[in-house]
Amino acid sequence: MNTRLVAARVLSRVLQDGQSLTAALDNAFSAIESGKDRAFIQALCYGVCRQFHRLDFILSQLLDKPLKDADVKALALVGLYQLKFMRVKPHAAVSETVLAARKKPWAKSLINAVLRTYLREQEGLEHKADKFQVAALSHPDWLIKQIERDWPEQALNIFLENNRQPPMVLRVNLAKTSRESYLQRLTGQDVAAQAVSFCPSAIRLDKPAPVELLPGFADGLVSVQDAAAQLAAGLLDVRPGQRVLDVCAAPGGKAAHILETQLQLKELVAVDIDGARMQRVSENLQRLNLQAKLVVGDAAKPEEWWDGQLFDRILLDAPCSALGVIRRHPDIKLLRRAEDIGQLQVLQKSILQAVWPLLAPGGLLLYATCSILKQENEQQVQAFLAGRNDAVESPIEADWGSAGACGRQIFTGESAMDGFYYARIGKQ
Repeated sequence: MNTRLVAARVLSRVLQDGQSLTAALDNAFSAIESGKDRAFIQALCYGVCRQFHRLDFILSQLLDKPLKDADVKALALVGLYQLKFMRVKPHAAVSETVLAARKKPWAKSLINAVLRTYLREQEGLEHKADKFQVAALSHPDWLIKQIERDWPEQALNIFLENNRQPPMVLRVNLAKTSRESYLQRLTGQDVAAQAVSFCPSAIRLDKPAPVELLPGFADGLVSVQDAAAQLAAGLLDVRPGQRVLDVCAAPGGKAAHILETQLQLKELVAVDIDGARMQRVSENLQRLNLQAKLVVGDAAKPEEWWDGQLFDRILLDAPCSALGVIRRHPDIKLLRRAEDIGQLQVLQKSILQAVWPLLAPGGLLLYATCSILKQENEQQVQAFLAGRNDAVESPIEADWGSAGACGRQIFTGESAMDGFYYARIGKQ
């Protein structure tokens, strides 16, 4: 098995077929047992997606005409990524990548020529890439313009953070142990980690670690969840005896955290339209020994699944562009389109309007996205508040993120967090 060929085929499914990187890798890994091979393939695929726009520009400078064969193009990008960004010895990167094209003799010679020319002309090619904004920032043009329009002062740092590897953050199950106690357990296993000051359940690892090596993971002592996502449970301010609705709940991290935070809920109902993803919610809750009512249903059509009983708290983790988590899912830069944003806005609005009647007077709805775009965030909430007499913003006072026209925005990489948005809406 040639790991570079596997990586190229995974990338081809993303670039050519529009498949998510996670799904394409899961499919490829089903036939690969070696953890070392999996790690190398994953590093190549994530790396190429992060640096795609730069690598693609450089490849275009090395070709007389565009490559029509998606697999061969992906293989060339894999080769360039190794030479520029990995510690693979150049001769090994070239020879192994060329070898991966052995079933296409014409491709072998082309890839060999491309990679060797890059090595000779690397300085000039990289200088050219630095002069071309899409390549320099490694983002599509529409996204660069959108982020610069919304956040002119923060834009450059957002682009840089999007292209970095994210930290691994843990959520300690405070119903079972304290954060201090768990930090001691990590120290005992020589796992370096730090407490996140503004989030009482969060621990940031100095280096990522396989979950099976985390003490107590199988017993539900800890879960993997970014600190930004962990803020939701506290913002919802859940009290004993309340009914809570988690809308668009999959994969269930926030639902689990709410249950860990408040053990005396009357009921938590988790709704998601995707049955397969809802199965993940079930598995996550089972590992943590937590109970919730799981409903596969359309959040925009509660009449199809709601039992008529009002909720005291609603978490709406709205479907969004996910532009705040590009560093975790770099294929978003390749798969998301400018026209998606307007369609998502319509969907967000319809769900927000649909679930609002399910909230009891005096209740609280937390609107959340992992986006950094104002259209999906503060503008969406502003429009909702303007159209309802029974809705009022409940301001978030916090030492994280930035206050906007309403709600609070976290920029990607800020305090090492993913990009996130939260707004609290009280019902009168």
